Amino acid sequence: MLDLEILTPREALGRALADLGDMREDVVVIVADTGETTRAKLFAERHPTRFFNVGIAEQAMVGVAAGLAMVGFTPFALTFASFMTRAWEQARNTVDRLALPVRLVGTHAGFADAYDGPSHQMLEDLALFRVLYNFTVLAPADSCEVYKATTASALVRGPVYMRVGRDFHIPTTCHMYDKFEVGKAYVALEGSDVAIFTTGVVLPFAVEAARLLRDRDISAAVVHFPTVKPLDFSQVEKFAAATGAVLTVEEHSTHGGFGSAVAEYLAQVKPTKMAIMGLKSYGRTAKSPMELYQYFGLTAENISARAEELVRLR
Repeated sequence: MLDLEILTPREALGRALADLGDMREDVVVIVADTGETTRAKLFAERHPTRFFNVGIAEQAMVGVAAGLAMVGFTPFALTFASFMTRAWEQARNTVDRLALPVRLVGTHAGFADAYDGPSHQMLEDLALFRVLYNFTVLAPADSCEVYKATTASALVRGPVYMRVGRDFHIPTTCHMYDKFEVGKAYVALEGSDVAIFTTGVVLPFAVEAARLLRDRDISAAVVHFPTVKPLDFSQVEKFAAATGAVLTVEEHSTHGGFGSAVAEYLAQVKPTKMAIMGLKSYGRTAKSPMELYQYFGLTAENISARAEELVRLR
């Protein structure tokens, strides 16, 4: 049996694609000279006739994926998230306007590629793809969720963008739930004083922050949103009403991302005291993603401190 906890996120992605290829002959994979780094090579090894490398040509990659979708295939197009944005025009004009079932997978997202510096650290992708009308946007937290989300994304009727990390992950969702459902949020911890909403890899930091808050007699709920769009509005509203204070945390810019999506909804249906934690600048070179989380303040200690401030302000 496959032990997802010991895989890296990109290994889980590659295994999920290879397994999908075993089950469905319509699944094809296209890469922009990134078969090794995205682990799409695992698909290529099993299904070489359904694997295509277009070279370092991301715009062509998305165009090829669109063409394959139009003749009945279910294409997954993979490259670094920072390079996927080169093809945003094609994603908008060809994929989104026609609502084609293309799955764009941006790997090495956020701080995953700490070593190559800010040019390779994509912190704006959720905003860019969330604004496209027909795209579903996914941000799984760990290898277990990457595998499940990849498999589930193949059933989505329209286009999908999914961001995936590289090697860093702290297994958190592996025993949280069994079945991944697109559009559903998952409750990691119940709480009554403040709700911490997360997406992507920062989930374990939020869980640890809630434990720190418990030592200060503050009850914090942690709700994980692996689907950024469509957002699980029922869970947003439920926990906003129950706590009166919402803190969103993401490995992404504070402009236009997950926190913005939550704020847009609450501002219209239930104005709530809230704060958005994320990044307000480009990244920087570091030895590891954890160094960058610490440098930019995305730690359990900082999350708990910001949540406590919100509780005091209610």
